[in-house]
This record gives sequence, C-alpha cells and structure tokens, in this order.
Amino acid sequence: MKEFLPISKLDMDRLGWTQCDFVLISADAYVDHPSFGHAIVARVLEKAGYKVGIIPQPDWKDPNSVKALGKPKYGFLISGGNIDSMVNHYTVSKKMRSDDAYSPGGKAGYRPDRATLVYCNMVRAVYKKVPVIIGGIEASLRRFAHYDYWQDKIRRSILVDSEADLLIYGMGEHQIVEIADCLRDGYDVEYIRHIAGTCYVVEQLEDVYDYQLIESFEEISTDKKAYCKAFMTEYREQNPMKGKILVQKHGNRYLVQNPPAQILTTEELDDVYEVNGEA
Repeated sequence: MKEFLPISKLDMDRLGWTQCDFVLISADAYVDHPSFGHAIVARVLEKAGYKVGIIPQPDWKDPNSVKALGKPKYGFLISGGNIDSMVNHYTVSKKMRSDDAYSPGGKAGYRPDRATLVYCNMVRAVYKKVPVIIGGIEASLRRFAHYDYWQDKIRRSILVDSEADLLIYGMGEHQIVEIADCLRDGYDVEYIRHIAGTCYVVEQLEDVYDYQLIESFEEISTDKKAYCKAFMTEYREQNPMKGKILVQKHGNRYLVQNPPAQILTTEELDDVYEVNGEA
C-alpha cells in the first residue's frame, strides 16, 4: 500500500524529512489518483528521486498558508486544478455555482477565482526568490494572450501576469523531471530555457533563434483579425515533430514558447499510471 505524500509538517516528521525538494500547490483537494494532475506530477517526481509535498487548496485569504510545508529546496509547483477555476466557479451565464466537485464534501469556496495567479502572488509574498513553475489546464490554456470570457476582454499571458519563472503546457511528465534535474544540478531557473513544452519570458531575443513572431498582445487587443491570425499560428505549431518556437510581445517583454514536448510512449504512459497506484 503506497503512502500518501505529506501535506503537513507532521507528515514530514513521520517520514524523517526536514525539507521538501518541491512543494506542489493545487486548487483541488489532494486525491492520489492519475486522474488528477497533481498526483501524476508528484509521483513522477517521487520516482525520479525527489521529495514532494502537497498543499491542497491553501487558504487563499492568508498568504502564510503556503508555508505549511516550509520553504522547498528547489521550488514551488502551482496548478489551478483539474478544471479552470473560473469554469469551476461560474456557469456560462456567469452565475456562481453552488458546489465544487473537487473540494471536500463538494463544497464551494475552497479555491479563489484565477487560482494560479492568486497562489503565485501568495508564494511571492512569502518567498521572494524561490523558483515558481506553473502548469495544469489553467496555465496551458492561458499561456498566450487570450480572450477572457468572464471579463470580455483580451488578457495577457498568465505567465506574464503571474510572474512565475516557467510555464509547463500540455502533458508535463517529461518537462517536470527535466526542470527538476536542472535545478538539482545548480542551474538558475532563469537559464532553463531549452526544455520542450515550456514557456518563459525575456526582455530581449538575442539568445532566441529560429522563432516565429506572432501578433503581439497589443495588436490582438485591438484587432480581431490579428487575434485570429495569432491563434491560427499557435494552433498549427502544436505538432511535437515540427512545431516552431513562437514569440509574442507583451509590452517591452517577450513570451517565448518552446516547441511541444514529445508525446509519451505506450510504455511511458503505462509507467505513469503504475507509479500512481492506490495510496
């Protein structure tokens, strides 16, 4: 019977841990099953030799709630959960939902709107220089400048707004281990720029090569045709075999998306589900 990953200092003491390598913050309750992204990422990292703790649904009104497991050795991993937090909270007519299928007892109110952004702000308020990596559906779908139904306007990339260091998009099993290995080997997070299936932000493009520049945040904010052109390019470059590096300007900075990660082989996918055996 596999033990649950620690969610408290008491759990860490029981395991003899003084510090986690990574602390994963999720807007969902902790469910140790491969249908939950946080369980997959945590168990894949565990198999790779890392100590991972989970803070499920920290109190979003108290930044100190992200200190539940202490400062991680390598970084925080943040996810908005299995469902975009705004979809989780509101109906298509923008009415508040009365329940939350991914919270204890099905009760609503345990997660904030735009959970990924809120959790990043909480971490930055408490731990200024710890690497922050975001992922999950909320980050993946909002990685470029995008139309926001709830505000009826174009919003910037979630990576720009969150001020996280890296964004993992799509399936993240390959990327998360590569990032973890780089951090373990002493790389500063600002120099981890080569991993497929990730995005980062830079002020200059002098070290970015063979990229395709798409319409900027400012352009698509005022021109619907520019938005459509940008989206079509983003869509066409999602092939992991031939996808290009894409760059989108946001003010005086640039969002850089590396080509998509290679899909998991049958053996790798089986392995992921095996390491996520019942706790």
